[in-house]
Amino acid sequence: MSGKAVKINFKKKLNRDDGWAWLMLAPNVIGFLMFMLVPMAATFVLSFMQYDMLTPARFVGSDNYKTLIHDPIVWEVTWNTIVYTILTVPIGLCLSLLLAVALDNIRHFKRFFRGAYFLPSITSMVVVAIVWQWIYNPEYGIFNWVLSWFGIPAQKWLTSSATSLLSLAIVGIWKKLGYDMIIFLGGLQGISTSYYEAAQLDGASKVQIFLRITVPLLRPTIMFAFIMAMISSFQVFDQVSLMTKGGPGRSSSVLVHYLYQNAFQYFKMGYACAIAYLLFAIVLILTAINMRQEKRMREIY
Repeated sequence: MSGKAVKINFKKKLNRDDGWAWLMLAPNVIGFLMFMLVPMAATFVLSFMQYDMLTPARFVGSDNYKTLIHDPIVWEVTWNTIVYTILTVPIGLCLSLLLAVALDNIRHFKRFFRGAYFLPSITSMVVVAIVWQWIYNPEYGIFNWVLSWFGIPAQKWLTSSATSLLSLAIVGIWKKLGYDMIIFLGGLQGISTSYYEAAQLDGASKVQIFLRITVPLLRPTIMFAFIMAMISSFQVFDQVSLMTKGGPGRSSSVLVHYLYQNAFQYFKMGYACAIAYLLFAIVLILTAINMRQEKRMREIY
């Protein structure tokens, strides 16, 4: 009889704990449903519609996707997005990792340097755009001033099709450097110092310690940072819109910028939703490939 009473009381306590758990989770669950799941479902439905936000939506089947496949601008901006990703992700992660290792080894002013490097990642993109437009100014910008020391003529960084995308990539690397640095610093804190002490006793150099110990043990952190950086780079929009508006021509336009133009400038909401799902498919495939590769590497090592 007592055992049965204990079982009933335990069940009541479990139900009460479950209720509190759901109550605590409710804001996040509601937010996910309202601002993620429902908009994703609405976007998918609208991708099969012709909708200009002024007249009722009209079902057109797969016409938006057929137009997308034969639209040369879509593939041009997709290529620009891929180039931007190639420029920003590997370079940005390498610099962030080296910076994290350097900051992890310094003894003085560690908090100051962490805050200083992290500050750009939380600074408004509007402020960042204004500062970097001044830096890139072809007449009195800092970049051209430095180039003049070496006798190199002034460049039109943001208004030349040859350098506009590269200029945006430099801004992207600089702004995200501190965020990835913090991620790597967290990973470095989880590596036991005994590995480094054993390597030093064996006479390993700092480069060997970094390549043979730090990088392998940070592999899960590196993969996480890589996937997040890749997703972020494919979603780049703000600096493109603020600094170049996709120009000159389409030389610095990216997928999200073209999506925005179709949705809110050309009022082709259905077509914009189809572009959104193209972007979703690309990011999903690349993320799946990276996660599969990481799983294979774990099995090997």
